[in-house]
Amino acid sequence: MTYSKNVFIPVTNICRNQCGYCGFRREPGQPGARLMKPAEVISILENGVKAGCTEALFTFGEYAEEVPGYSAILEGLGYSSTLEYLLFLCESAIDIGILPHTNAGIMTYSELKALKPLNASMGLMLESSAVLDAHKDCPGKIPERRLETIRDAGKLEIPYTTGLLIGIGESRDDRIESLEAIAGLHGKYGHIQEVIIQNFAPKPGTPMENFPEPTVEEMMDAVALAARILPRDVALQVAPNLIDPKALIAKGVTDLGGISPLTIDWINPEAEWPDVKALQEKLGETPLKERLPIYPQYVKKGWYSERIGSLIEQLSDRDGYRKQPETEKPEDLEK
Repeated sequence: MTYSKNVFIPVTNICRNQCGYCGFRREPGQPGARLMKPAEVISILENGVKAGCTEALFTFGEYAEEVPGYSAILEGLGYSSTLEYLLFLCESAIDIGILPHTNAGIMTYSELKALKPLNASMGLMLESSAVLDAHKDCPGKIPERRLETIRDAGKLEIPYTTGLLIGIGESRDDRIESLEAIAGLHGKYGHIQEVIIQNFAPKPGTPMENFPEPTVEEMMDAVALAARILPRDVALQVAPNLIDPKALIAKGVTDLGGISPLTIDWINPEAEWPDVKALQEKLGETPLKERLPIYPQYVKKGWYSERIGSLIEQLSDRDGYRKQPETEKPEDLEK
């Protein structure tokens, strides 16, 4: 069972989409609206390296430039576009010693190409290949557009994360269709390193605050479907701060995603990350193994640029997993 140690950086929560379940999005001027300043981000990156983190998860609202008021805030920081700012943040992360993983919504081929040399991996949740009421005011949640971004990432050989959001109004057949679409893209390009099966969690104040959460049985079924449909070289992930992973491991889960010792889950702030040692005790004989944001098979294939190559070599062991920090001794990990 693998996981990565990360810092979760919500660069901006200003977003053009208005998903029915989202408690993250804000409008400029609303309480809690943010565009993080460079100094804020750099401080988190530096503290992350000190804490032994290897992944800087950069999360954004999608195409915030389309939201009135955002561009003026961005220009106040000295940047003409979110992409320009993101490139700076990725460069900064690499210089500090932590690998970027960008999740910024749908992107064009040229945007992905610009970011590829500065990212160990990237990601975009498909959520569902079905057209759903939960996405009715969301130009970025059109399934074909999201699949196009995932396809373009494959053409560029970007190690990629995607996934399904379970319980937002989709049917079981929709889940099967979504998984088959992901499997088909991986079959053609070989770039899907992990698929997240994430359970919907209702947020107060959202249109779907009273929508029922998926049951454990539904999640077990969704994981079992994913294990059957997806190729064996694609990791199957659940979020251990949103659901107890133990029952799902028997259905095919192989990864527990990013777990941060420093930052909260800004998408689900009510759900604390589990302590890794406590999680290992809960899993019993199933060993936890730390990985990088780029999976071992892609480390071995060399699916990364020269710009981050030396950092990957510094952080990875001979099998492509996280190299054990020199400050940790084997007996410490067994405690």
